[in-house]
Amino acid sequence: MIFNNDKAIYIQIADRLCDEILAGNYQDDERIPSVREYAVLLQVNTNTAVKAYDELARSEIIYNKRGLGYFVTKGAKKKILKERKQLFMKEKLPELFRQMQLLDISMEDIVNAWQKNNCSHCNLSADRCV
Repeated sequence: MIFNNDKAIYIQIADRLCDEILAGNYQDDERIPSVREYAVLLQVNTNTAVKAYDELARSEIIYNKRGLGYFVTKGAKKKILKERKQLFMKEKLPELFRQMQLLDISMEDIVNAWQKNNCSHCNLSADRCV
């Protein structure tokens, strides 16, 4: 994984795990890789991975079963989706609108670009459609 300097590595790791939950890689009450396995996979210090897992546990995205490892909390996907949508609407969308205005990009331009780059029957990007 390539990390950026804008955000703490443990937060980026937590975000990646959330992305994997959103993508359906891990379901409710399913075991996720151990801290050590994930640290090796991402080539980071185990303590950094521990910090990411602790953050996700505090946020009730994952939970620990002593001696068995970490598991996805029931409803975690819905919770992540809700939080990410709120964050997008509050922080990302205003900046997107600002950039659209500066660059004179209309909503029609956005819709046309979306339609050009996405499959009409499944809304996946054209290169991901099956």
